[in-house]
Amino acid sequence: MHISHDPWVWLAAILTLAIFSFLYKDNPFFKMAEHIFVGVATGYGFVYTWNNGIYPNLLKPLFVEHKLLFIIPFILGLMYLAVVVPKFSYFIRWPFAFLLGVGSGLSIPLAFKASLVEQIKYTILPNPHGMSIGLFINALLIFIGVITVVLYFYFSTPHEGVMKPITKTGIVFLMVGFGASFGYTVMARFSLLVGRFEFLLGKWLGLLSWLR
Repeated sequence: MHISHDPWVWLAAILTLAIFSFLYKDNPFFKMAEHIFVGVATGYGFVYTWNNGIYPNLLKPLFVEHKLLFIIPFILGLMYLAVVVPKFSYFIRWPFAFLLGVGSGLSIPLAFKASLVEQIKYTILPNPHGMSIGLFINALLIFIGVITVVLYFYFSTPHEGVMKPITKTGIVFLMVGFGASFGYTVMARFSLLVGRFEFLLGKWLGLLSWLR
């Protein structure tokens, strides 16, 4: 058993235990760790944004390299600060409108291609590397799942007659998808928990090396 003598390891361990103390009830130790986390994350985010975004991509081209075209994003950025002055708060509509317009124009075609075109492509087209029995069954399940789920959300026709078993099959595929997504999320959270316990028992207390 070799307890760490690194003060930073001790600080990390104390803050981890402070977060875990919320399992008992809300308490000052948890609030202290929560506020430290929010403060550090905010400070880090600001410094990272300044060093990797604002200065090299806006201030340096405008004020150092004298590229006057950058005056447009500079003015739009200043309009965000107008929200603190009620008299001029309406100026914030301009950068918001520009951001939403450009963002929508860039994201909609990409989302359409990734979510619709590629989905249809890999649902219909065969595997270019050949088709074994397993790949055929997999492709067939994908095809049935896509068709039944799409028809489940087709509300212009009542889910009766032939549509009823099809939409019921679509519900099964949806539940399988939601279950897999939830299971993956829980597994990822447990992975984080295991990592914290490994840190506490190993790097901090040295119990893992002692057990070996």
